[in-house]
Amino acid sequence: MSVSKVFAISGSLRAGSHNTHLLRAAQKFTPGDMEIEIYDGLREIPPYDRDLDTPEARPAVVNELRRRVHEADGLLIATPEYNYSVPGVLKNAIDWLSTDWSGTEGRPLFRKPAAIVGAAPANFGSVRAQLALRQVFAGTDTDVVVKPEVLVFRSHERFDEEGNLTDELSVSLLQDVLTALQGKIDADRARRLAV
Repeated sequence: MSVSKVFAISGSLRAGSHNTHLLRAAQKFTPGDMEIEIYDGLREIPPYDRDLDTPEARPAVVNELRRRVHEADGLLIATPEYNYSVPGVLKNAIDWLSTDWSGTEGRPLFRKPAAIVGAAPANFGSVRAQLALRQVFAGTDTDVVVKPEVLVFRSHERFDEEGNLTDELSVSLLQDVLTALQGKIDADRARRLAV
């Protein structure tokens, strides 16, 4: 079986972000047939502008993001929670990824297998941000893993000073969500072969 390529985006720009650390933990604890690439260009994505949202007019950095998501077998999003919702930079990137005016084939998020995880210092982790993101992905027709939910609450207690995820339950849930994502990727491959 071929290796599954997963494209990962952290919704935090902070250098010491627990959500970026969570994606690094995903790389470490990934199932054997999965490779996770972490995106580092979120800061460069300009504000969404419908007047520029055509293949010819989109900024190069946006076209590159769209290409990388389209070519990936799956998507992994780690979101913090800002004001009970998704960070603006993450929602902005999803807005750029959600559109295409030539049909569903050009929409990078359409039926894309995806998983959502998140870390936050609060007692409820990123539960509200993840709910908001699931609603956004319903609009983009993205195939999101429903369970398990990875809500790393009190995240400052679950990573060491080097950014390693040390909480065994969080590691186990992370492995489970990656396994579930692999299942969606396998189902997507089978669907494509059947067409």
